[in-house]
Parts: sequence; C-alpha cells; structure tokens
Amino acid sequence: MMPEPTGVIHDIGYRHYEGARLGRGSAFGALMLHSLRGVFGLGRAARAKIIPFILAGILLLPGVVSIAIMALVKQQGMGYSDYASIMQPVLAIFLAAQSPYLVAPDLRFRVLPLYLSRPVAVLDYLGAKLAALTIAMFLVLAVPLTLLFAGELLVDLPGPPHTAEYFSAMGGAVILAVLLAALGLALASFTPRRGLGVASVIAFYLFTSVVSIVFFGVFMSIGRDVAAKWAMLINPFFLVDSVQVALFGTDPSNGEGYPPGLWSCLFVLMAIVVALAGLFLRYRKAASS
Repeated sequence: MMPEPTGVIHDIGYRHYEGARLGRGSAFGALMLHSLRGVFGLGRAARAKIIPFILAGILLLPGVVSIAIMALVKQQGMGYSDYASIMQPVLAIFLAAQSPYLVAPDLRFRVLPLYLSRPVAVLDYLGAKLAALTIAMFLVLAVPLTLLFAGELLVDLPGPPHTAEYFSAMGGAVILAVLLAALGLALASFTPRRGLGVASVIAFYLFTSVVSIVFFGVFMSIGRDVAAKWAMLINPFFLVDSVQVALFGTDPSNGEGYPPGLWSCLFVLMAIVVALAGLFLRYRKAASS
C-alpha cells in the first residue's frame, strides 16, 4: 500500500518575467530618479517634504522681493552672481539635510549588496546618487535665478536685460551644484547615522566659512591684501564665485575680489576629485564587507 503524500504544491500566482531586460542604463536612470524624488520628499511621508520645500521657498523669497523692488523703483534689484553667496547658509542647510538621506540608510541597514548585484556596479550607484543631488542643488538655485530674470523681463527695466549675467550665474550654479553634491555625499557617507551626517556637513560649512573669514580679517589687518583674497577661497561658495569671475567676468560677490588667473578652477576640480575618490573608496569598502 502506497503512503499518502505529505506535501502539497500550491499555485500562488508567481509568473516568470517575459519582458525585455533593460540593463545598466535603465537601472541607473531608475535609481537616479528615485533618489531625486526622495530628496524633495516625493514618494515619502509628509514630514519628509517639509524641510526641502520650506528651504526651497526661502530661496525664492529674495527673488520675489527683488522683483517687487524692481517694479517700484525701476532699477535692478539683487544681482544674479550674488544670489548663491548671499543664500549660502540656506543652501548649506539644504545640502546637510538631504545628502545623508541618499547614502546613510543603505549603509545603516546593509542593503548595499542588493543594489550592487548585477547589472548595477559601484560606479553606477554612486553616479546615480551624485547626479540626483547635483540636479536637486541646481534646481533650488536655478529656479530663483530664472524667476528673477523673468521678473526683470516683465518689469521692463530701462536698458537691455542682463541676459549675460543671468547665464553666467546659471553656469556658476552648475559648478556649485556639482561641488556641493560631491562634498555633501562624501562627508555624509562616512557615517550610517543620518543625524551625524547632517552634523558633519554643517560642521564642514561652518569651519570653512569661519576659517576663511578669520584669515581674511587677519591678513587685511596686516596689509596682506593678496593673501586675504586667497583666504576667501577656503569657503566653497566663494571658491565657485571666483571661478564664475574668472570664466564669465562677473563682479565678485565678496566685494574685495579674488586672486587673478584660473587657479580657482583648478582648486574646484581638485576638491571634486578628492571628494569623489573618498566616496568611491568608502563604498568599495562597504560593498566588500
């Protein structure tokens, strides 16, 4: 007599995937779009949208006020090239609040190997995160600049519009977004705790800002004007502003000017390369652990 079967196979509805396999490019694009949406809290809980949208609104306020001033007195308000330097604390807070979101959870919960299974590689993962944060930083700066330029065109100020200055500021916004995104991700990636990541980015901004101001004041007090201008380049925002001055001929936003030549461009490239190298080494170690 045959024994009764002890196991039962249930059809629970799983089906084999029969569509096209899209490969690394689509995986990169999907991860970048998901990360970009997450930076602004889209697809997340309501509380995740509060900080990015409040900060984005604060960044819009000077442009709105400047347009109102232009409409009343018929003169140009805030300069385009000064916008990033004036609003640097808000941009730094936005960077500090959002860069840990892109890197800390995956490191903390050890889900990085899931991303790095084929076809996604470490460079794909880092490139998607860097692209997402770069686009986000560019948008929060480019939208106010564009609003200010549109307001200038609508108010119809005497003389030609400041089109060259606007496009120069947009070029500076691209450079600043890449630099800030690289620095923010590199700093935030060295801790799996989001709170510590936020603190590290804020501490870096405060340190570079204070050091540049202190050295600038010391050198100016002893008559070393050239050295004082070099000291301003310690601040990433003034460093990019000096690149903007060197490449596009805009007025310096610090009121004192910067060292002549293209040294600032070299410093920006070096800072980006060092930050990305540190980020890559950190993730290569995390992927192998």
